[in-house]
Amino acid sequence: MASTGPRNARLYVDGREDPIELPILEPSLGTDVIDIGRLTNEGYFTYDPGFVSTASCDSNITYIDGDAGTLLHRGYPIEQLAEQSDFVELCYLLLKGSLPSPSEKASYAAALVAERDVPQGVRDMVGHFSRDAHPMGIMTALTGALAAEYHQGLDITDEADRWDTCTRLIAKMPTLAALTYRHGKGKAYLPPRDDLSYAENFLYTTFADDENYTINPVIAKAMDRIFMLHADHEQNASTSTVRLAGSTGTNPYSAIAAGIAALWGPSHGGANEAVLNMLAEIGSPENIDAYVAKAKDRNDPFRVMGFGHRVYKNYDPRAKVMQDTCHEVFAELGVEGDPMLQMAQRLEKIALEDEFFIEKRLYPNVDFYSGITLKAVGIPTEMFTVIFTTGRTPGWIAHWREMVSEAYKIGRPRQLYRGQTARDYVPLAERG
Repeated sequence: MASTGPRNARLYVDGREDPIELPILEPSLGTDVIDIGRLTNEGYFTYDPGFVSTASCDSNITYIDGDAGTLLHRGYPIEQLAEQSDFVELCYLLLKGSLPSPSEKASYAAALVAERDVPQGVRDMVGHFSRDAHPMGIMTALTGALAAEYHQGLDITDEADRWDTCTRLIAKMPTLAALTYRHGKGKAYLPPRDDLSYAENFLYTTFADDENYTINPVIAKAMDRIFMLHADHEQNASTSTVRLAGSTGTNPYSAIAAGIAALWGPSHGGANEAVLNMLAEIGSPENIDAYVAKAKDRNDPFRVMGFGHRVYKNYDPRAKVMQDTCHEVFAELGVEGDPMLQMAQRLEKIALEDEFFIEKRLYPNVDFYSGITLKAVGIPTEMFTVIFTTGRTPGWIAHWREMVSEAYKIGRPRQLYRGQTARDYVPLAERG
């Protein structure tokens, strides 16, 4: 229930006669937030490694309730969006705050189509990387290169320029992803086609040898859902990186490149790749029980990947959608008996029934099934995080746009200094 007037928290500090009054802010959903902004003027900072108890901003875009297993984009449950909507509509929703009318969606989709191609200089740039260069390093570099291509005349204080930037980044990211994949395979760049949907065009520019390439609608739907399920996830490490970089007023393409670099970390975007590596190590469904025992052994370094989540303490709402999509893809491709899927199903059954997993709330998350699905589609494991990048771009740029569309401060975290106190310099010749 909303309060009838302002509320304050009182911070009592040793040596002070009166408490420090700190306003309590009420969200539309979620946990109350204590505004500690005035503490600096009182001579104090707070200490919160990992920012696990700190709200760095206010936002209207995405809400997560980890205990309830809830993910809302602008108030809409991800399950409803994944079932009834598509990625292009979700991008519009994240950016605009409301679902588009038919004419608005058509106009937005056309704007994305018009911006799909990438500048020649960016295309030429990829050729300077070795064939075995990591795709995420290439994606970071190519996105940074867009900052150079779209810098002159860019005014982030102008709403039209901000909107063009959002459209351009969302449109070009799958093209950059396809360019990166084709470079690793020694294939020439294949220009986007105007007659294909967002996901269809990604499949075409990634895998086609010519315009006769046939796109499987089940696979296209699966890719669209994968993009949707990764579109935004509140203030995670990469989104916070984009906001922090963007708070300097930097070129937005550079801010997104910073987000890509943060996503590259195995504790963030590399989780679905880790699932495949784990299943490869297990090797066979017959070995599952032995590896589960290893996971329960505190002295054994083996850990099950794709279970549990930093935020979700309940079932990841994206996991069920991804599970259904995984089965649809395997059925379409005729590989339902694949040992990897059988291992995944066995692990999931154990996780949902075994007391060890239940007590630790190690439920399957979206990464558990997305990696298996991407592998079935033909995406190599080193490209998994590139797919994540493509899906997450609308969330990143929506948060950037939200931040710079009103007054904002440059991010400047403080620290708890534990180093040396002041000491005098000793000349080299006098040091023993």
